[in-house]
Amino acid sequence: MSLRALPLIAVPLILYNILVLFAGDSTDDFFRSPLFTIQMIKGAQWAFTRGDLVILLTMMCLFVELVKATYTHTISLVDHGLSMLVFIACLVEFLIVNSAATSTFFFIMIGALIDVVAGFTIGIRVARRDLAIGADH
Repeated sequence: MSLRALPLIAVPLILYNILVLFAGDSTDDFFRSPLFTIQMIKGAQWAFTRGDLVILLTMMCLFVELVKATYTHTISLVDHGLSMLVFIACLVEFLIVNSAATSTFFFIMIGALIDVVAGFTIGIRVARRDLAIGADH
């Protein structure tokens, strides 16, 4: 199995769980604490939190997964299957584990769901296009 088959959406899931180990009892407060604050032009303060960082990483991994879904290889089927397992793991963890009951984790889970649905949808559309191109010859 190639490393390309591994769903990148698992990276934020793993990172979240590692950070929870260091958060202690106050998981929600841990992810709401700012990493840095920027003074805006009109005087407002923008705080970038640990949770924001995990969500940003989730969106970047989701983008790469969507690009990967446009390729038609046999390894893509493995990637889609593993993405489904990551989503199921997220869903189970969200429903059962107390420290996963945060907005940050919810967005990781939604990113995994989008990866699964978009992966299969884009994969089917690309395969149809490839079949249509091959039929013209």
